[in-house]
Amino acid sequence: MIPAIHPPRLAGVWQSIRGKSLPHQCPVCRLSLPADHTLCCDACWDKHHQAYGCQCCGLPVLTPQTHCGQCLSHPPAWHTLTAISAYLDPLPDLVHRFKYQGDFELALPFATLLSEKIDTPAPVLLPVPLHWRRRLQRGFNQSAHLAWALQQRLGSQVVNHYLRRTRHTSPQQGLDRSARLKNLRGAFRLHGALPAEHVALVDDVVTTGETVSQLCRLLRRAGAKRVDIYCIARTKLP
Repeated sequence: MIPAIHPPRLAGVWQSIRGKSLPHQCPVCRLSLPADHTLCCDACWDKHHQAYGCQCCGLPVLTPQTHCGQCLSHPPAWHTLTAISAYLDPLPDLVHRFKYQGDFELALPFATLLSEKIDTPAPVLLPVPLHWRRRLQRGFNQSAHLAWALQQRLGSQVVNHYLRRTRHTSPQQGLDRSARLKNLRGAFRLHGALPAEHVALVDDVVTTGETVSQLCRLLRRAGAKRVDIYCIARTKLP
């Protein structure tokens, strides 16, 4: 059994790091960051990040839309998907540092930017789970850290052990849709009673959406009326 880090204590560490140990600086160029900037300076934040995203699937659209043509013809398993932006520089490097190098100070600025885009917060946040082997290897679940930071901004509650990953699957990167579906078949289960009828899955990056779709279908069968997705970035479909 892997001991969990207590979220409030971890949040205090983040605040201490941001407020005392490190200057308020851009994580990309390390220059001083203006007080009204949360994550990066203007020079390091690509102008394409201002592009619109479909409120349903999160993919880029030319004008603000609640449902793009793809969502109308093939509705996703979730209600809405909210991301900070598309997967454009400097996000790939920052996400890699957050996900693989334990750069936890990025959780709060990620959560701040993401929370500003969420109009109707879900009362319960469910981090996308890692299999215990991968968590043991990595030492943490980055989705749980993002959820704990979002909890402070949204006033929601993180339920960390309701979703369980029961199979150690191969990484989804590089697999086609058929292989992704086969890879995830029977990979998840629910533990206990559904914590709320409106929940949000929290993940780092959503690509094809197969992982969160599998979880959405499980949650719907358990009685969830609305399932949203909160993530740092949404990539274009391959």
